[in-house]
Amino acid sequence: MKNRLIRWGYTLLLALVSPIFLWGLYRSKANKPQFGSRWKEHFGITPPLSHSDQGVIWIHAVSVGEVLSSRGLVKALSEQYPHRRVLITTTTSTGAQQVQAFDPLLEHRYMPIDFSYCIESFLRRIKPSVLLIIETELWPNTLHTVARFGIPIIVVNGRLSEKSLDNYRKLSALIRPALTHITCLLSVHQQDAQRFESLGVTKDKIWVTGSLKYDITLDPALPSQAGHLREQLGNHRAIFIAASTHEGEDEQVLAAYRDAKSHIPELLLVLVPRHPERFNSVAELILQQGFNLARRTKQDSEKLADTVDVYLADTMGEMMLLLAASDVVFMGGSLLGKKVGGHNFIEPSILSKPMITGPSFFNFSDLAQQLIDVGALTVVENQQQLAQSIVEICCHLHSWQSKAQSGYNVIIKNQGALQRTLQALQPIIEKNP
Repeated sequence: MKNRLIRWGYTLLLALVSPIFLWGLYRSKANKPQFGSRWKEHFGITPPLSHSDQGVIWIHAVSVGEVLSSRGLVKALSEQYPHRRVLITTTTSTGAQQVQAFDPLLEHRYMPIDFSYCIESFLRRIKPSVLLIIETELWPNTLHTVARFGIPIIVVNGRLSEKSLDNYRKLSALIRPALTHITCLLSVHQQDAQRFESLGVTKDKIWVTGSLKYDITLDPALPSQAGHLREQLGNHRAIFIAASTHEGEDEQVLAAYRDAKSHIPELLLVLVPRHPERFNSVAELILQQGFNLARRTKQDSEKLADTVDVYLADTMGEMMLLLAASDVVFMGGSLLGKKVGGHNFIEPSILSKPMITGPSFFNFSDLAQQLIDVGALTVVENQQQLAQSIVEICCHLHSWQSKAQSGYNVIIKNQGALQRTLQALQPIIEKNP
């Protein structure tokens, strides 16, 4: 009874704040895909799936990062269970766009918001056999309702940072009962497993499988595509890429670039904002700072002029290509104190690129420490140190590339999560047709 009252209170609070959440979700932004008439899916008004009589494997990946993490798993499940439908839900329209970019034939629906009646409507229309939640998207009413329908719930690639753990602990009266509905939790690291256990997930439900992101496979066409892009940008230029930058961080990156460029005049900055709705505002910032700008979406196949300072990557789904064409990588979300906590180092590592991060990388602390230990990742405290590291790496690129090779070896050593995940899922999926 106590748990029910707490969940009712949560639902009432959600009803009060949901208009703000939905306004942020639906409002128009530059370069943001529109929901159109599909907004109704957020309320459980979901088109049913055809030919789903042999079971539906439901995978929830909230947005772009989770969709990318799940790509190998989606492909493997589709091949292993060809007679079942694989459905991906996302909350965001950018996540939906990424699903379509991955495979236009994949079934996609928008995830209902966390009201029981919305989830019930979705479940009656879709009739899933199992729910796989990518990373840590734990909504109390969703977990309760899905479990009430007798559907197993598996958290895949489960991550829980210290910051997230602290936040969940503040809501433990709500979260702990919800976590009892989880059938199985496949965590990335032992540290994640311990944090989930401290929240109330019983030890017998937790498997440490590693990160699916480690099981990355490079497109065989990538080297030639990267070589073509590198030729277009200028083989004679040193290229510094700032990947997944956030608001308030671009200014620091541009200041570091200005300083580094005074030592390396031919240096080119490739700037990749994390969120597509910021592309235009970042372009304005670059021009305001007095830099010559080229935008990827407006650049033809001709070579980039030597007078261009900043190449703005205002596209989606091209990070690997841009990284492969660059010399040194700064991973964004790491110069903003505890606000973001950094982004994933796996992609530049698998490409053997020297990497730099700011001091805030708690979202990927385990991998970061492995890379720091082998010299593949440099930590800087501010924009001045960032500029110094750019110059150091670009001026001694050969020696730094050998260190970056050690980063590649770290990723290879950590691979195998996909196979371990499939092994854990197999008995649950086959038991629930």
